[in-house]
Order: sequence, then structure tokens, then C-alpha cells
Amino acid sequence: QVQLVESGGGSVRAGGSLRLSCTTSGRTFNRIAMGWFRQAPGKEREFVAGISWSGGNTAHADSVKGRFTISRENAENTVYLQMNSLKPEDTAVYYCAAAVSIMDVSTLAAVHYWGQGTQVTVSS
Repeated sequence: QVQLVESGGGSVRAGGSLRLSCTTSGRTFNRIAMGWFRQAPGKEREFVAGISWSGGNTAHADSVKGRFTISRENAENTVYLQMNSLKPEDTAVYYCAAAVSIMDVSTLAAVHYWGQGTQVTVSS
């Protein structure tokens, strides 16, 4: 079992920045791929970013490329999502995800573990 706990959400004006954190427990962190999804009201949950267990491979959705960056610190069992140049359309609940591979962690149906979610609200 893997437990995921997100933090760092909040409210910010357009153009601002936030950093989300997800701390894991229960399984060797450096053997699992990690990622972030988000879900806006009335919309489906969508992939945002993923990172391999080594941190050597990352993937970002086109909608966030150049603005968001995923990273991980295996010594702290933590994955981060740095979000810059935030837009109102980034408003959503952001979920931390864990899976066996970066391919799996970028696919909604293949994610093995989810966090409880953290709200990000961007005002214009």
C-alpha cells in the first residue's frame, strides 16, 4: 500500500505561483513513478505531469508545458509540482498519483494510488 498526502494548494491571482507537494509512505518511494492530475468542476480528471522513479524522465500536459514543472526528492519521499504563470483555467482540485511506470502514471485508468486532493483556485 502507498499513502499519498498533498499540500500546498490555495488561492492566487492570475500570473502567480504555487508549489504543490505530495509526501508518500508505505512503500519504497524511489521504486514508483509519481504524477499529478487535476479535476475542474464538471470536467473529467486530466493528466498534468508525471515523473519516473529515478526522476530522469518527466512528462507534462501540453496545457501546462513551460509553466509547470514536476520534480521529486527521493530522500524526502516527496514529489513536487511547481506552478508558475497560473491562469484561471488552472483552477481545479489537484491529485497526486502513483503507479509502476511513468506511462502508467500518465494514464487515468492505470494509476494505482491517489491522494485526497488539494484545491487550487486562480482568480483573474
